[in-house]
Amino acid sequence: MYESRMSEAFKDFGHDLKEARIALGMTRRQLTDKIGIDPRYLANIENSGFIPSLAYFYDLVTACNLPINKYFYPEMDEQESEARERIKLKISLCPENYLPIIEATVSGILSMDKTGDA
Repeated sequence: MYESRMSEAFKDFGHDLKEARIALGMTRRQLTDKIGIDPRYLANIENSGFIPSLAYFYDLVTACNLPINKYFYPEMDEQESEARERIKLKISLCPENYLPIIEATVSGILSMDKTGDA
């Protein structure tokens, strides 16, 4: 009998999902109402490491702005430090209108570093 091996990248999906949902200010009930699943199903995903069906996975990552590549192409991020991973996740959760502020801040930091003012 075939035995499926879950990617190591999926082991953090529930935690990432819960963190993203909270960061977006959504309750578990609001998210389940939005995508049409039972709150207990979502609780199992967030707290027990349950991996949802592909259709629900897509709905969840889309609703919570999670980076889908993290779960399907983890080798792309293997060289990334934990700090960079945390920052990427937080930026993906920011509303679009905040991105110019973030970009300007990073540009300012980088220009200070080039001039030796840092």
